[in-house]
Amino acid sequence: MSSAALWLARWGALVVFGAGMAGCSGTAHRVANAVTPYRIDVVQGNFISSEQVAALRPGMGRQQVREILGTPLMTSVFHADRWEYVFTLKRPGLEVQSRRLTVFFKDGVLERTEGDEMPSEAEFVASLSSKVTKPKVPQLEATEAQLERFPAKPATAPALDAQPPEPAAPATQYPPLESPRR
Repeated sequence: MSSAALWLARWGALVVFGAGMAGCSGTAHRVANAVTPYRIDVVQGNFISSEQVAALRPGMGRQQVREILGTPLMTSVFHADRWEYVFTLKRPGLEVQSRRLTVFFKDGVLERTEGDEMPSEAEFVASLSSKVTKPKVPQLEATEAQLERFPAKPATAPALDAQPPEPAAPATQYPPLESPRR
Protein backbone atom coordinates (compact mmCIF):
# COMPACT_ATOMS: atom_id res chain seq x y z
CA MET A 1 0.00 0.00 0.00
CA SER A 2 1.46 3.36 -0.95
CA SER A 3 1.94 6.17 1.53
CA ALA A 4 -0.72 8.30 -0.23
CA ALA A 5 -3.30 5.51 0.07
CA LEU A 6 -2.39 4.98 3.73
CA TRP A 7 -2.73 8.70 4.42
CA LEU A 8 -6.10 8.77 2.65
CA ALA A 9 -7.33 5.76 4.66
CA ARG A 10 -6.35 7.40 7.96
CA TRP A 11 -7.95 10.70 6.96
CA GLY A 12 -11.14 8.89 5.95
CA ALA A 13 -11.27 7.02 9.27
CA LEU A 14 -10.88 10.32 11.12
CA VAL A 15 -13.72 11.93 9.13
CA VAL A 16 -16.02 8.95 9.76
CA PHE A 17 -15.21 9.04 13.49
CA GLY A 18 -15.84 12.81 13.64
CA ALA A 19 -19.15 12.46 11.79
CA GLY A 20 -20.19 9.70 14.16
CA MET A 21 -19.39 11.81 17.20
CA ALA A 22 -21.21 14.82 15.72
CA GLY A 23 -24.27 12.67 15.10
CA CYS A 24 -24.51 11.78 18.78
CA SER A 25 -26.51 14.63 20.25
CA GLY A 26 -24.68 16.04 23.27
CA THR A 27 -22.16 13.20 23.55
CA ALA A 28 -19.15 15.44 23.08
CA HIS A 29 -20.47 17.84 25.72
CA ARG A 30 -21.02 15.00 28.22
CA VAL A 31 -17.55 13.57 27.56
CA ALA A 32 -15.96 17.01 28.00
CA ASN A 33 -17.80 17.51 31.31
CA ALA A 34 -16.82 14.05 32.57
CA VAL A 35 -13.12 14.67 31.99
CA THR A 36 -11.89 17.26 34.48
CA PRO A 37 -8.29 18.39 34.55
CA TYR A 38 -6.16 17.73 37.60
CA ARG A 39 -5.59 20.97 39.50
CA ILE A 40 -2.43 21.07 41.55
CA ASP A 41 -1.66 22.89 44.76
CA VAL A 42 0.60 25.86 44.04
CA VAL A 43 3.15 26.56 46.78
CA GLN A 44 5.35 29.62 46.51
CA GLY A 45 7.92 30.97 48.91
CA ASN A 46 9.20 29.77 52.27
CA PHE A 47 6.90 28.36 54.93
CA ILE A 48 7.92 29.96 58.23
CA SER A 49 6.58 28.37 61.42
CA SER A 50 6.03 30.05 64.77
CA GLU A 51 8.81 27.83 66.16
CA GLN A 52 11.27 29.31 63.65
CA VAL A 53 10.23 32.88 64.50
CA ALA A 54 10.63 32.09 68.22
CA ALA A 55 14.20 30.91 67.55
CA LEU A 56 15.21 34.34 66.24
CA ARG A 57 17.03 36.62 68.70
CA PRO A 58 18.08 40.27 68.24
CA GLY A 59 21.81 40.44 67.59
CA MET A 60 21.96 37.33 65.37
CA GLY A 61 24.02 37.61 62.19
CA ARG A 62 22.61 37.33 58.69
CA GLN A 63 23.96 33.78 58.26
CA GLN A 64 22.32 32.63 61.50
CA VAL A 65 18.97 34.06 60.38
CA ARG A 66 19.38 32.40 56.97
CA GLU A 67 20.06 29.03 58.67
CA ILE A 68 16.83 29.32 60.68
CA LEU A 69 14.48 30.81 58.06
CA GLY A 70 16.10 29.86 54.78
CA THR A 71 16.88 32.12 51.85
CA PRO A 72 14.58 35.16 51.71
CA LEU A 73 12.13 35.35 48.84
CA MET A 74 12.82 39.03 48.25
CA THR A 75 15.81 41.25 48.92
CA SER A 76 16.10 44.77 47.63
CA VAL A 77 19.14 46.73 46.51
CA PHE A 78 17.48 49.84 47.91
CA HIS A 79 16.64 48.18 51.27
CA ALA A 80 19.68 46.01 51.95
CA ASP A 81 18.86 45.81 55.66
CA ARG A 82 15.46 44.17 55.07
CA TRP A 83 14.58 40.63 54.02
CA GLU A 84 11.08 39.59 52.96
CA TYR A 85 9.77 36.09 53.51
CA VAL A 86 6.47 35.46 51.71
CA PHE A 87 4.55 32.19 51.64
CA THR A 88 1.52 31.55 49.41
CA LEU A 89 -0.46 28.32 49.07
CA LYS A 90 -3.17 28.11 46.39
CA ARG A 91 -5.38 25.03 46.50
CA PRO A 92 -8.36 24.42 44.21
CA GLY A 93 -11.65 25.04 45.94
CA LEU A 94 -10.06 26.57 49.06
CA GLU A 95 -9.13 30.06 50.16
CA VAL A 96 -5.58 31.17 49.34
CA GLN A 97 -3.21 31.07 52.33
CA SER A 98 -0.72 33.92 52.36
CA ARG A 99 1.74 34.90 55.09
CA ARG A 100 4.50 37.47 55.19
CA LEU A 101 7.45 38.03 57.54
CA THR A 102 9.89 40.93 57.26
CA VAL A 103 13.29 40.71 58.98
CA PHE A 104 15.14 43.98 59.69
CA PHE A 105 18.89 44.21 60.19
CA LYS A 106 20.97 47.05 61.57
CA ASP A 107 24.75 47.00 61.08
CA GLY A 108 24.60 43.39 59.85
CA VAL A 109 22.76 41.97 62.88
CA LEU A 110 19.06 41.18 63.45
CA GLU A 111 17.18 44.14 64.90
CA ARG A 112 13.51 43.08 64.73
CA THR A 113 10.85 41.16 62.79
CA GLU A 114 7.39 42.19 61.59
CA GLY A 115 4.64 40.29 59.87
CA ASP A 116 1.71 37.97 60.13
CA GLU A 117 1.26 35.56 62.99
CA MET A 118 2.74 32.28 61.85
CA PRO A 119 1.14 28.89 62.54
CA SER A 120 3.03 26.13 64.27
CA GLU A 121 4.22 23.24 62.11
CA ALA A 122 1.49 21.01 63.54
CA GLU A 123 -1.22 23.58 62.74
CA PHE A 124 0.07 23.98 59.20
CA VAL A 125 0.13 20.22 58.58
CA ALA A 126 -3.40 19.94 60.00
CA SER A 127 -4.60 22.67 57.61
CA LEU A 128 -3.14 20.72 54.67
CA SER A 129 -4.88 17.48 55.57
CA SER A 130 -8.28 19.15 56.03
CA LYS A 131 -8.90 18.78 52.29
CA VAL A 132 -8.42 15.02 52.35
CA THR A 133 -11.66 13.22 53.14
CA LYS A 134 -11.85 9.65 54.25
CA PRO A 135 -13.80 7.43 51.88
CA LYS A 136 -17.09 6.00 53.07
CA VAL A 137 -16.57 2.39 54.12
CA PRO A 138 -19.58 0.18 53.43
CA GLN A 139 -21.00 -1.83 56.30
CA LEU A 140 -20.15 -5.49 55.73
CA GLU A 141 -23.05 -7.47 57.16
CA ALA A 142 -25.11 -10.24 55.68
CA THR A 143 -28.67 -11.11 56.64
CA GLU A 144 -29.64 -14.62 57.70
CA ALA A 145 -31.37 -15.18 54.35
CA GLN A 146 -28.19 -14.24 52.48
CA LEU A 147 -26.07 -16.54 54.65
CA GLU A 148 -28.43 -19.50 54.04
CA ARG A 149 -27.64 -19.34 50.31
CA PHE A 150 -24.06 -20.40 51.08
CA PRO A 151 -24.12 -23.47 53.36
CA ALA A 152 -21.06 -24.01 55.50
CA LYS A 153 -18.81 -26.88 54.43
CA PRO A 154 -18.18 -29.47 57.12
CA ALA A 155 -14.68 -29.35 58.50
CA THR A 156 -12.71 -32.52 57.79
CA ALA A 157 -10.03 -33.67 60.17
CA PRO A 158 -6.82 -34.85 58.51
CA ALA A 159 -6.13 -38.54 58.77
CA LEU A 160 -3.42 -39.37 61.31
CA ASP A 161 -1.64 -41.86 59.08
CA ALA A 162 -1.82 -39.77 55.91
CA GLN A 163 1.43 -38.52 54.48
CA PRO A 164 1.72 -34.80 53.68
CA PRO A 165 1.62 -34.12 49.94
CA GLU A 166 4.97 -33.69 48.23
CA PRO A 167 5.74 -30.22 46.95
CA ALA A 168 5.21 -29.88 43.23
CA ALA A 169 8.28 -29.59 41.05
CA PRO A 170 8.73 -26.23 39.32
CA ALA A 171 6.99 -26.07 35.96
CA THR A 172 10.03 -24.72 34.15
CA GLN A 173 13.69 -25.46 34.55
CA TYR A 174 16.05 -22.51 34.33
CA PRO A 175 19.68 -22.79 33.25
CA PRO A 176 22.31 -22.25 35.95
CA LEU A 177 23.44 -18.66 36.52
CA GLU A 178 27.11 -19.55 36.21
CA SER A 179 28.73 -21.79 33.64
CA PRO A 180 29.80 -25.22 34.97
CA ARG A 181 33.35 -24.74 33.61
CA ARG A 182 35.58 -23.59 36.48
